Amino acid sequence: MQSFKAHLRDESHTAALGVALARALLPGMAVYLHGDLGAGKTALTRALLHAAGHPGHVKSPTYTLAEPYHVKVDGQDVNIIHYDLYRMGSPEEFLDAGFREDFDGRNVCIVEWPEKAEGVLPAPDLRVILAVAGTGRDVELQGSSALGSSCLQRLHFPRIL
Repeated sequence: MQSFKAHLRDESHTAALGVALARALLPGMAVYLHGDLGAGKTALTRALLHAAGHPGHVKSPTYTLAEPYHVKVDGQDVNIIHYDLYRMGSPEEFLDAGFREDFDGRNVCIVEWPEKAEGVLPAPDLRVILAVAGTGRDVELQGSSALGSSCLQRLHFPRIL
């Protein structure tokens, strides 16, 4: 398993990581974001989506559970679907909503709170673990598939942890 660690001093560093990830993503990836409330999962996703070409507002899908965005990833038109499963009561809700079908090898699926759908989510290609560290964040990215490892090899972000 390939990994990457960094310290994000402030929100601008979180945004810079989002930009770097947008440039490194590959179509079909499943990216799972782990971290407590306020760790920066939505801020990272927002920066990634803007860097991938979404010009409008990026809201947290806390109540809708999923928000799709049509953007470019690796030069290809794809949908990035941003999930926030925090309010899900059980993994079955994920299945009942039909979300598993979105993991089709073409869409990029970014999932906040993946543990809420444990056992029904496909395996991630990339895990992003964010933790509050003083006034900043520590981040670890773990590639857990060939796609995830390729993404990490393409990632251009200074290692500062």
